Amino acid sequence: PFRVPKLTSLPSSLSTETPLKEGEDPVSSSDLASDPASSLFNHWGHDLGPESRRVALRKFRYYGYNGYLSDRISLSRPIPDLRPDGCRNISYSSDLPQLSVIFIFVNEALSVLLRSVHTAIQRTPPHLLKEIVLVDDHSSSLELKEHLQSFVDETNAQHGAGFIKVVRHDKQEGLIRSRVRGWRAASAPVVALFDAHVEFNTGWAEPILQRIKEDRTRVVSPSFDNIKYDTFEIEEYPLSAQGFDWELWCRYLNPPKSWWIQRNHTAPIRSPALIGCFVVDRKYFEEIGLLDEGMEIYGGENVELGIRVWQCGGSVEVLPCSRVAHIERAHKPYTENLTVHVRRNALRAAEVWMDQYKSHVYMAWNVPLQNSGIDIGDISERKALRTRLQCRPFSWFLSNIYPELRSYSNTVAYGVLKNSLRNDLCLDQGPETDNVPIMYLCHGMTPQVSGLMLM
Repeated sequence: PFRVPKLTSLPSSLSTETPLKEGEDPVSSSDLASDPASSLFNHWGHDLGPESRRVALRKFRYYGYNGYLSDRISLSRPIPDLRPDGCRNISYSSDLPQLSVIFIFVNEALSVLLRSVHTAIQRTPPHLLKEIVLVDDHSSSLELKEHLQSFVDETNAQHGAGFIKVVRHDKQEGLIRSRVRGWRAASAPVVALFDAHVEFNTGWAEPILQRIKEDRTRVVSPSFDNIKYDTFEIEEYPLSAQGFDWELWCRYLNPPKSWWIQRNHTAPIRSPALIGCFVVDRKYFEEIGLLDEGMEIYGGENVELGIRVWQCGGSVEVLPCSRVAHIERAHKPYTENLTVHVRRNALRAAEVWMDQYKSHVYMAWNVPLQNSGIDIGDISERKALRTRLQCRPFSWFLSNIYPELRSYSNTVAYGVLKNSLRNDLCLDQGPETDNVPIMYLCHGMTPQVSGLMLM
């Protein structure tokens, strides 16, 4: 029988109110003073004593979410079924392909990681879940070595050797290359690549597998709901497509007009890009070029994948009948300066896939089109991939897939306007109430970055 492992609560070492073990948490002691004004305690924890608040704040600053509360929540808690009503009446093929669920993590809270695994096991039909692959991108946490391995051994004893595979990096590779490493370890016909801070909802897998069975060139995303980082309550998100701006930051979009006309909230939503977690035919993922391993750490790879799939003959969609809840962290774990990596990755994607529209990406990041000073690495293999796949131009993508993304023409200059008498003063947007431009000390942030255009 396909049973949930017995470890449905955390090891006692994680359930105490003592500080984390030495080596687990690099946050300095000077940062650990209880902070009543912290956003962590806005809606939670008012009845905690000073020591408990100190530990809770420490874990929050380390993980970017309320690890203290997570340690006290059941690993198999029920969550509300947020699927549109019609989803419950849909029938699926009896011969859907199996899938491998891949989780990528670095210094994740053990309770959050185990809850991701538990809900994948509980809420995926047993005959469809071939394996779970855990990719540890060089975590320093001792709990993610000792206790996690105990959990894996126990689970594999119940479900068969190799049901959970663990891949551990001896140096940090970043999210992008870690996902490719997880794909290489997987063996099912379909792979699902997820962050390790999610909770799967009822019936999440069947609608996705049905769509991929019908067309293997579909890359599919579930509809995401939010796990609030402070209270761990589930917040329903509206049905959305997934797009991006010219900096190639991903964003939620209203579904296209063609979807609304159908008056069917269970219908797939055409999506220009991917927020980050997705499901794909394992062999097609290789044929289309996996993720760009020349990108660094995190950011932009999901947008690049969406553009590439569309331009090279595939499609991307979001399924309302598949719901997965995801923690939106208060801060990211990989690096303090994520923007540097996202910018580099965005320029790399623009040079390969966006033709003359690459200038929009440079303008959005306020860097010169020529001699930007940013090393994007060797892109010859990615350009060769585009040629080999006989992909469409980016202008086709804008016209047919993402007409909502506004493009600009006749741009004569972009950047910051400095005062000629005092070069430490720049034109700024001014108070939002009257929107009158002002002179302000130059800081180079978005309110001072502007494009000059011929009208």
